[in-house]
Amino acid sequence: MPGRADAPDMAAARLAAELVGRRADINRELARNGVRFGVYKNGTYDDRLFPYDPIPRIIGSDEFDRLEAGLKQRVDALNAYLRDIYSDKRIVHDGVVPEDFVYTSAGYYPQVNGVTPPGGIFAHIAGEDLVQGQDGHWWVLEDNLRIPSGASYPLFARDIERRANPRLFRQVHVRDNRDYPRLLRKAMDFVSCEGIAVVMTPGRYNSAFFEHAYLAEKTGAALAFPEDLEVVDNKLFLTDYAGNRHRVGVVYRRLTDEYLDPFSFNPDSVIGVPGLLNAYRAGNVAIVNAPGNGAADDKGIYYFVPRMIEYYLHQKPLLDNAPTYMPMFPDDRREVLDRLGELVIKDVAEAGGYGVVFGRDLDASARRDLADRIKAEPRRFIAQEVIPFRDLDVVDPATGEPTPRKADLRAFVITAQSTHVWYSGLTRYSSVPGQMIVNSSQGGGFKDTWVLAPDAAGSAGAAVAGSAGRGESIDLVSLLPHARGHALALVTASKADNLYWLGRYTERAFTTLTEFFPFYDRVMDTDVDAFRPFARALDLPEDFADFDTFIHTFLYDGDTPDSVRSAIQAAFNNAVILRPELSSRLLQYIELAVSNITSAAQEAAEARDIYRQRDIADDMLAFWGGIENSDVDSTLKAFVFIGKYIERLDLYTRLAMPAERMDAPLNKLATYAGLMDGLPLPQCFADGVGWLLGQLPTRGYDALADRLKDFLDDFGGRATGGRDDAASLSSMNMESHAA
Repeated sequence: MPGRADAPDMAAARLAAELVGRRADINRELARNGVRFGVYKNGTYDDRLFPYDPIPRIIGSDEFDRLEAGLKQRVDALNAYLRDIYSDKRIVHDGVVPEDFVYTSAGYYPQVNGVTPPGGIFAHIAGEDLVQGQDGHWWVLEDNLRIPSGASYPLFARDIERRANPRLFRQVHVRDNRDYPRLLRKAMDFVSCEGIAVVMTPGRYNSAFFEHAYLAEKTGAALAFPEDLEVVDNKLFLTDYAGNRHRVGVVYRRLTDEYLDPFSFNPDSVIGVPGLLNAYRAGNVAIVNAPGNGAADDKGIYYFVPRMIEYYLHQKPLLDNAPTYMPMFPDDRREVLDRLGELVIKDVAEAGGYGVVFGRDLDASARRDLADRIKAEPRRFIAQEVIPFRDLDVVDPATGEPTPRKADLRAFVITAQSTHVWYSGLTRYSSVPGQMIVNSSQGGGFKDTWVLAPDAAGSAGAAVAGSAGRGESIDLVSLLPHARGHALALVTASKADNLYWLGRYTERAFTTLTEFFPFYDRVMDTDVDAFRPFARALDLPEDFADFDTFIHTFLYDGDTPDSVRSAIQAAFNNAVILRPELSSRLLQYIELAVSNITSAAQEAAEARDIYRQRDIADDMLAFWGGIENSDVDSTLKAFVFIGKYIERLDLYTRLAMPAERMDAPLNKLATYAGLMDGLPLPQCFADGVGWLLGQLPTRGYDALADRLKDFLDDFGGRATGGRDDAASLSSMNMESHAA
């Protein structure tokens, strides 16, 4: 039928246009849910919202099927190469890849030579970077086999897009992308040794921390920091807050090889797990992706991937490398030096868009310097033809009009018992017109990638059917058993602290705001000194020149530890660690509070900023109510609310409230403590109560002190874990535990 083949594209284009009109709403939802990507620039870490563009990249079904076949082929060959070079090295002995290129690769680690990972898989998750030429031809630019990032962003954005216009989305047969967590968990389970699944993050200030926490939430794996893990008898364990060990069977690690184990790699690493490599070598734990994978995604090794495909698979490559020259080879070196001004030069040791130089952008002197470096270290560089890849339209933030930007595609290939290509991908675009480096770490943004379903499906269910590929059905509820696994049993000592301090800081923000307004009203009634008792009670300076200065410092000054803004930021720093335990849905209320206090600070000179304070208090109420009414493990709730009511007792007694006002928070404290049902009391709880016990007599609350002492004695010395210096910390010192 004429025109039928174009119908899906036309419907997708109409939906894309609809999303442009919802751009502000979608970005607001992304901000509300904390979809972030950290960028280091000039030595400073900027945890910013990842710029999102609502115009999706649309790839036709047949076109993606061809890409899918080529990507599977490529990743299968790369896995075969890794198995080979860490065992028999046939490809070296047969002269297909020169020996020097293997052993001089910065990513080759002799420490894992002779080790075959569980399931024989090295690259469980491959991030394949492609660009599309002006003629529609696709080129592979890089293979990322170590810790490729980015799948979480289109995964999260799609959920929001689907809700922007459900009716229109039902009419467009876009393959569903929600199966990525299922595929990831399936790969982890396939290679797992005996034990639980863990996502190991180097920390809160890693650039992709949002992704670490979000994928842990979606897969049901425990989000762990290196200090939560220990190796005993060549087995890896996660230690919970009570000191109990839980055997780990698979680690999805999100830190690079050199920092993974200070005993085997970089001895100065403070973010690795000592002895982890020995446990891996002994076959007692699987590591996703495997150590040593950098030997296959070295930009120099990229040159040989087409040969690998022919050597291992006996097939012709279905996807093309960008035309590449290797200065290590004399003929290629002459070509590179003769055409330096026409080529793009890449330092094989760099990543994230760094170390990429376009010869045309260099003056004569800089070109000579680069030529000298290539001659001196030919193994360090590759050169490629500049591919004039396609621009994609993005919405200009300033004008709201479509404007062209260079964009690439990171496709994700997951290998378990078989190899799967995710029916989506991260399309990254440059923030600068004409700039060809699009990496997120270089300040670029992202957009969703829509893969159209086969036209033959032709039904409202095509999007779901297409997401699973030919002959495989998708189980959209299969993650529910995993998602319920985030329970107290896997709460570490550091997360016990996070839960406790999250309760304290949210209460701190709420109570100081609500109790501030009576003092504020008295000042409005001309009692200009009314704020001084309030400041004194909260350890705030009383020597402000005027009330307006006090208001600004107390509410909005993020550099003042006892300000409301500092309390909210501290609550946020604790909350983002807890995404798998509390869920993205609940964390959005803390994100909203951060947004509201930031907006209020900008409007501080206007009367409407007072209404922002009401919004912040409402955010706290919504957060607590959401926890209470959620299916979050009851003992996890107890950790938050015990912290909350300890803080409330501290604040109420500081503000000299009547003794009867203490009954409700004290009863709540006892109720939530009862939920722990004989479990040990975390050290941070005991220290918090102990510190308060020392303060209450001087505040005139001896009876309350006796009741609190009874509460502490009920735990019979079962306090455990926690921070060594916690007993000396006052809850009013907002820097006491801000992360």
